[in-house]
Amino acid sequence: MPWNNQSGGGGGGPWKPGNQGPWGQGPSGGGNSNGGPPDLEELLRRGQDKLRQAMPGGIAGGKGILLVLVAVAVAWLGSGFYTVAPNEVGLNMIFGRFDKKTSSGLNYNWPYPIGSVSKLAVTNRVGTDIGFVTREDSRRVNSPTQIEVPEESLMLTGDENIADVKFRVIWQIDPVRPEDYAFNVRNPPETVKAVGESAMREIVGRTAIQRILTAERKVIEPAAQELIQKVLNDYKAGVLVLQVQLLSVDPPEQVIASFRDVTAAQQDQDRLRNEAEAYANRVVPEARGASSRILQEAEGYREQTVAEARGQAARFNQVYEQYRNAPAVTRERMYLETMERVLGGTSKIIIDQGQNGQGVVPYLPLGALDAPRPAAPASQGAR
Repeated sequence: MPWNNQSGGGGGGPWKPGNQGPWGQGPSGGGNSNGGPPDLEELLRRGQDKLRQAMPGGIAGGKGILLVLVAVAVAWLGSGFYTVAPNEVGLNMIFGRFDKKTSSGLNYNWPYPIGSVSKLAVTNRVGTDIGFVTREDSRRVNSPTQIEVPEESLMLTGDENIADVKFRVIWQIDPVRPEDYAFNVRNPPETVKAVGESAMREIVGRTAIQRILTAERKVIEPAAQELIQKVLNDYKAGVLVLQVQLLSVDPPEQVIASFRDVTAAQQDQDRLRNEAEAYANRVVPEARGASSRILQEAEGYREQTVAEARGQAARFNQVYEQYRNAPAVTRERMYLETMERVLGGTSKIIIDQGQNGQGVVPYLPLGALDAPRPAAPASQGAR
């Protein structure tokens, strides 16, 4: 069929008022006049006429072909522009090989099929649950249901017991090496889950169950995080582990009541031990203080006794030196001092046998005269 205007029918050409558009009624001389689909040949003929009006030289001319090729090339090159969100990193690939990474904003890469772009949300945090699965319940709003996964949660402890461990690994794509996340591991979320479960089993397998249930929980979390990060770094997975959260650590359901009794007994043991240590801390210092006091008193008594003995010895030596110089005077003085000390506080009667044989000397107690008189009662003073 020649590509020229063969409308021929009445109406004066395809774009005149007698002929409606391609989605309306067909021309009067051809097509479907009953409101059916337009004639494909007629539509192509009209497009040919329109193109001839735009390019007088015809579509077969060299200039027209060049313009079409340039327009297609510009449109193809322009399709290489793309934008990266603030929380993303773009990975440019050329012929399927990684070229470079781009930051947020407007960027450019060779368009398809030469180049392609992969965008990764490097700041989004992802939580991987191990030991259970959380599912939304359509019958209850904001009430997710946890379904236990025993093959993941049941772990063997260091003392050959079984512990039910449920935990969550919080991680994100490493913003420094996002290309490792995109190309080195086939399924990074599943890899994180498998590595997390393996690391937790290793740590739990080295620890006794009582320590896991009580004091070691805060030690297990950073240890598991460090081990998971080390394994993922060895895999070059491009994953940054932010935190490991132990959600629950319990014995198996069949023996949980017995384990609770054991835990309560251990708590009572710790409480009694603390009370005994408090009592010892109170009694022992008191005993040590009493012992120190007795020792100090003994030391003081010894020093006092020794000092008194030395003083008595020194006094005796001084008296002996004076006795050697004047024995008679010294004996007389010692006698008088001794009698004064013995008779000074007693009642005395003086007898002198040299006065007319009477023997009794009148004695006036001058000391009694100097003694203060007792005060008279108030009733006697009124009289």
